[in-house]
Amino acid sequence: MGDPAGCGPAITAAAWRQLRADPGLAFYVIGAPELYAPGVPVREIAAPDEARGTFADALPVLALSDVPDIRPGEPDADAAPAIIRSIALATNHALDGLAAGIVTNPINKALLYGAGFVYPGHTEYVAHLCAEPHANPPHPVMMLVGGGLRVALATIHMPLMQVGKALTVSGLVELGHIVAQAMTRDFGIPAPRLAFSGLNPHAGEDGTIGRQEIDIINPAAHALRLAGIDISDARPGDTVFAEALSGAYDAVIAMTHDQGLIPVKTLDFWGGVNVTLGLAVVRTSPDHGTAYDAAAAGTTRPDSLIAALRLAAAMATARNLSA
Repeated sequence: MGDPAGCGPAITAAAWRQLRADPGLAFYVIGAPELYAPGVPVREIAAPDEARGTFADALPVLALSDVPDIRPGEPDADAAPAIIRSIALATNHALDGLAAGIVTNPINKALLYGAGFVYPGHTEYVAHLCAEPHANPPHPVMMLVGGGLRVALATIHMPLMQVGKALTVSGLVELGHIVAQAMTRDFGIPAPRLAFSGLNPHAGEDGTIGRQEIDIINPAAHALRLAGIDISDARPGDTVFAEALSGAYDAVIAMTHDQGLIPVKTLDFWGGVNVTLGLAVVRTSPDHGTAYDAAAAGTTRPDSLIAALRLAAAMATARNLSA
């Protein structure tokens, strides 16, 4: 459901209108039926397996009873428990094989903290729910897909001045293994070619503009190659994405948030998808926030959600084939 006061209801209804004729993209939404009607026909379902037979004629909704009356663009803290429960239900359905994957509409994390939500966001909460009993949660990796690029991030919401100290050889090695495995399991690429971006201009220029490439990134790449993973040493950030677009690499691992998001959003501002790698379930999300202003004005666009639905279906198919 995401935040019911945000763009989620409108883009979900619009996505159903565009995808209703394709049974391979059938989905159901966990939320309040009144959020979507009268914009589209809605049919309440009692279980996920009822969705496929309903999808062509109406938007299937697995109803939550605790969603307050909502006006678009006006967030309501009373909706927080239902938002959290919708994420948990969706994850449990995917873990139990009742759904092929999860597509999460945007949430406002600050709204949830008052309801006891202790996770930085969707991703960490889903990872927690995917953890085996008495085990640490899996390490989720954020990847952006759009404009012909797949870009995983080594650091996310962190001040730039802290990134150099946050990067470690062991962390990048773990990240490289997760991305390589996901390229095969989730994207159907049997022998993926990966690239590390550099952190500094010109990838450090042999240490004259910073040593992170020499001391951290390139040793991690060497260790990954010894493990059989095809990955480059640090490539200059101003050329590596063009190299990937030309077909040299299947995915790039960028060192910072903006370094990775700028090329994806420049190439496909409306249709980029946020993918979480390294989980037991398929999880994608639109690459934007709650868009309260657009929800209130009725100017939302479903492009990114539709792309997220298509990618989730493709990833689920790839996982089934690899299994």
